Amino acid sequence: MTKQEALRLLKIIIQKDKSLPLRDQATQLVFGVGAPSAKIFFLGEAPGFYEDQKGEPFVGAAGKLLNQNLERIGIKRKDVFISNIVLFRPPANRDPEEKEIKSFEKYIDKMIAVVSPKIIVTLGRFSMAKFLKNVKISSVHGKIYKLQLKNKDIIVLPMFHPAAALRNPQFMDSFQKDFLKLKEYVKA
Repeated sequence: MTKQEALRLLKIIIQKDKSLPLRDQATQLVFGVGAPSAKIFFLGEAPGFYEDQKGEPFVGAAGKLLNQNLERIGIKRKDVFISNIVLFRPPANRDPEEKEIKSFEKYIDKMIAVVSPKIIVTLGRFSMAKFLKNVKISSVHGKIYKLQLKNKDIIVLPMFHPAAALRNPQFMDSFQKDFLKLKEYVKA
């Protein structure tokens, strides 16, 4: 089975899982998109309004900022994989709750395993907390962490969420600098 087929099958399995929270309020499942063999996996928090409408992660204003920064460092969006830790939109764009994150965890782990990236860029504190416990994003953003994930070496690079960067000029500066660090690390 190819990675593309494995991802397609995973999406079908998730769509059939009636136990998942947030399903009733959302328009549709917002599954990951991008290259099934991407070296870089961007993991956000939860779909927003536009993502819920289109069924694709990071297509609103935060997605435009993500795309601009990818282009700025010479990476095409189609060459990375992008998803969220929660795959249905929380009501009124509220933060995902811990029990919701836990409900999706096995599927996110499977998605990461299928893609098998070298680098996971976490966008925001909720996706960062999947890999780095009891830390503040303001202290760890832009730093490279070498971790073991299911007996595989992986690099995790926490960043502020693009939506936070749009709201706060201080975060915007850090967000853009962190992309330059990603570029340096990819080059090395």
